[in-house]
Amino acid sequence: MLLLPVRVGSSSIHGLGLFTVSRVLRGTPIWRLEPEFDRVIPMVLWKQLPTPALEHLRGYAYFRGEDRCYIKSGDFACFMNHSAIPTTGVPGDVVGPVTTVALRDLELDEELTCDYWTFDAEAAWKLGQAQ
Repeated sequence: MLLLPVRVGSSSIHGLGLFTVSRVLRGTPIWRLEPEFDRVIPMVLWKQLPTPALEHLRGYAYFRGEDRCYIKSGDFACFMNHSAIPTTGVPGDVVGPVTTVALRDLELDEELTCDYWTFDAEAAWKLGQAQ
């Protein structure tokens, strides 16, 4: 669940992206998983879905490898693009419920990005690096 107002717009990275609607200070909470709001889809359910739903999830959800569940945001967080130098992430060695934060001060209309490699077990496939 996104924790601050954003807008969806055309991205120079890929398709659509998420953008700030005001200045955001370093350390500001950006996103956290809220199971009552976001969808946690276990592999057993995923395998039963029709092809269009599977294709949607592969593109707009992330795969949590440790419990083999797809996580589909209940809001526009699914439009956050990958960057090797992300604007959002998890600081240090956080344990427990994960909340991503702004890794630096962000300006108005700056794209919010994340590093897929840090949380998505399908990052290689999503980034076109799968064998």
